[in-house]
Amino acid sequence: MIVRILGEGQFELAESQIASLEELDQKLVAALDANDEPTFRAVLTRLVQSVRSEGTPVPADRFVPSKLTLPPETASLAELRELLASEDVGES
Repeated sequence: MIVRILGEGQFELAESQIASLEELDQKLVAALDANDEPTFRAVLTRLVQSVRSEGTPVPADRFVPSKLTLPPETASLAELRELLASEDVGES
């Protein structure tokens, strides 16, 4: 599975690593829905660091579609909402 971290690049992860990422992703969405900034930041940090440490960087000259895109580790709830809103507009 290919995961993109915005502003950083893509990482390839083995299928065996996906379940733990999905669990963190669900926690991230729950924190977003609850407007819980501290939990959001903690989970986002864990998620991004996990992708970096467990994934293999995809060379910049290789184009591969990403299955999951993550905001940068420093993103706030407001920034993520803005990003999601801009994606919704693009899908119309």
